[in-house]
Amino acid sequence: QVRVMESGGGLVQPGGSLRLSCVASGFTLDYYTIGWFRQAPGKEREGVGCISGNGGRTNYADSVKGRFTISRDNAKKTVYLQMNSLKPEDTAVYLCARHLSPFGRVVALTSGEYDYWGQGTQVTVSS
Repeated sequence: QVRVMESGGGLVQPGGSLRLSCVASGFTLDYYTIGWFRQAPGKEREGVGCISGNGGRTNYADSVKGRFTISRDNAKKTVYLQMNSLKPEDTAVYLCARHLSPFGRVVALTSGEYDYWGQGTQVTVSS
């Protein structure tokens, strides 16, 4: 059974850092691009960033460039989202998802191209 599951969310002060993890099971992680998305109350789901299957290519939303970094450890079947210099506007439920292509080279942030989603982890940035 294909699954991705997020963890690592929490409450952090502005300017702080968090690292989220996305653990995959039921498929060969190396073959797939993994994306991170977020959804704040009353707002549409937003692509945060994604990483290709071998980790060689990444793509980030302008709103997080220079602050967020995605990495992966395929041996541990885990993809990470390191978030630094967090702002109150980063508050959202963060979700990871598997891109539907099994070739692992796509680095698009179009949510419709992702087929399996986790339940999400809440990140709250507040003083």
